[in-house]
Amino acid sequence: MSIAAETPRWHAAILTPTLRKQCWGFMIGSSLFALGAVPGFGAWAGASVSNVCFFIGAWFFTSAGFIQLLRSGAVKTKVSGSSDDMVRLEWLAAATQFAGTLLFNVSTTAALKPSSVTQEKRLVWSPDAGGSVAFLISGVLVIIAYTHARKFWDPSAADWWSGQINLIGCLAFGVSAVAAFVTPDGATVDSTLANTGTFVGALCFFFASFLVLPMWSRGKNSTT
Repeated sequence: MSIAAETPRWHAAILTPTLRKQCWGFMIGSSLFALGAVPGFGAWAGASVSNVCFFIGAWFFTSAGFIQLLRSGAVKTKVSGSSDDMVRLEWLAAATQFAGTLLFNVSTTAALKPSSVTQEKRLVWSPDAGGSVAFLISGVLVIIAYTHARKFWDPSAADWWSGQINLIGCLAFGVSAVAAFVTPDGATVDSTLANTGTFVGALCFFFASFLVLPMWSRGKNSTT
């Protein structure tokens, strides 16, 4: 007779993907991105300190994005009235966002060390722009998925507001990426707009997660 070993409590506490962990991961990552991009912080603390904030924040984003992907459920579902399968929008949105966080890891890591203009475009700006595009696609998919599952206009639900604010954040990150484009002489198109877009986007991601944080929403329409 075999006796199944009980899973240690600390294993479950660390390895169980929960909405609470997901929200806190995004909120901490967003706070670090907002700190790094807050007007005047880079000039006061130095660009290297801002870059470290982005680097650490990106890893919190990736951890939260991975938890969100694990929680998104099955990859495919049956098409109504057919034997065919289709990819679930919830999973696709989470997978796209997770891919975007990985690109931010590449960008923020490369930004920690000095590089040539060519390297900056290839290793910093390009993955940053790719991550912003992935976030934007994910944000749109979230809205489509919510509309399909519930309804387009649902302002009484925290999840609805979370999706709308998240999409605004994705748009702000997109503006930041465009403004951060590196010209042939090594200059940024508009560093002020780039930082502002990052700051606004980070705040939006923070509040999008805060609204669905279990202790805040009291567990309504959520799983801890």
